[in-house]
Amino acid sequence: MTSTLPSSSPWTNSTPFVSPHMSEKSQNLDSGDRSSLSDLSDISAAVNDAVDDERRDQTSVTDTTAAAAAVTSVQNVVNPNPNSVSVPIDSSPPNVLYLSFNQDYGCFAAGTDRGFRIYNCDPLREIFRRDFNGSANGGGGIGVVQMLFRCNILALVGGGPEPQYPLNKVMIWDDHQSRCIGELSFRSEVKSVRLRRDRIVVVLAQKIFVYNFSDLKLLHQIETVANPKGLCEVSQVSGSMVLVCPGLQKGQVRVEHYASKRTKFIMAHDSRIVCFALTNDGRLLATSSSKGTLVRVFNTLDGSLVQEVRRGADRAEIYSLAFSPTAQWLAVSSDKGTVHVFNLKVDSAALGVDRPRGTSESNPSSPSAVSHLSFIKGVLPKYFSSEWSVAQFRLQEGLQHIVAFGHQKNTVVILGMDGSFYRCQFDAATGGEMTLLEHHSFLKSEENF
Repeated sequence: MTSTLPSSSPWTNSTPFVSPHMSEKSQNLDSGDRSSLSDLSDISAAVNDAVDDERRDQTSVTDTTAAAAAVTSVQNVVNPNPNSVSVPIDSSPPNVLYLSFNQDYGCFAAGTDRGFRIYNCDPLREIFRRDFNGSANGGGGIGVVQMLFRCNILALVGGGPEPQYPLNKVMIWDDHQSRCIGELSFRSEVKSVRLRRDRIVVVLAQKIFVYNFSDLKLLHQIETVANPKGLCEVSQVSGSMVLVCPGLQKGQVRVEHYASKRTKFIMAHDSRIVCFALTNDGRLLATSSSKGTLVRVFNTLDGSLVQEVRRGADRAEIYSLAFSPTAQWLAVSSDKGTVHVFNLKVDSAALGVDRPRGTSESNPSSPSAVSHLSFIKGVLPKYFSSEWSVAQFRLQEGLQHIVAFGHQKNTVVILGMDGSFYRCQFDAATGGEMTLLEHHSFLKSEENF
């Protein structure tokens, strides 16, 4: 059995691959990485059924005889892992290795040194967990876990001191069957994974692979500058995929518009890019560099700078950027221990229109990027004419947190690598310090929330 590019693929310059486990004449990928597939007999049906089921939002599976073949949404998955090994229960909390929100920010996943856990955000509750610690397959550590909206299909990569899976493999996990139904293997470590209903994107240190989700056929390969954090984001609007990743030089971002078969390069910063975020429709991109003082927002269609905001004056490591669903607000977290919320002045009607050729792609002094204090530009340093956050929330300095906007109006959800969960609310009119609504440790048992 071989795997080749579909005839309809727009990426005619991509190199088709043949799984080395399935053919004697395997092909090397351009960078020396080799991908392989296994267990493809189940993945197409499982992924398609899972997506259909998630869209229908079924409430329960009552027929236990048919449960092994059914696919359910994650909020209803309660079946135990039939393949797990019975071991003494460790009551101490695990170490968090990885945190990520799902595509609509209604759930989040935590990879730990024992397995992974899935949570609902509002209200906060643990939906299910899988603890591999002590199993025959590995040590239990999960370094990457990505959800596919609210269905039972997840992408897993091993991590921590005792990884459950090799660091160079992406495991496609069907939680209803409590087993892996597919895998992608590479010759180097997988840095991150991104999922859409129709695509799976695997990020290595200097290369990105785009696969069709239903059969894991390779569609596209992208070379990048050194990307140790595995930076990559994809849009979630059906039928119109936009992918954003580092370019081939420091400070550059590459934008792939798959529907129009266009590639856009944006010189976003002078320094190395360490974080970015993409709106779900793929039209707005927020970026920050290793300096961590400025965040820039770009129109991905023409590469123009839409707005520039200032986190602070001193250097900081940006941990997370997040747009609100309407792109009215942008949240930023950093090692300084403060979550900032910025007001974005975006003309959404203009985003669908390409600007004329020759428009500056990343000029920080573009009129759309200058604050209401622009009348003093040229008199005082640029620092004084910067746009600052309208709302803030103070956290423990130095601890890594990721942020997202909650489903309640003007709320922000904050997750910490120590297992902390915060829900805060900001006043859109007056700004200032946010109000704490909830604070929990999500690693504790659910009855303690």
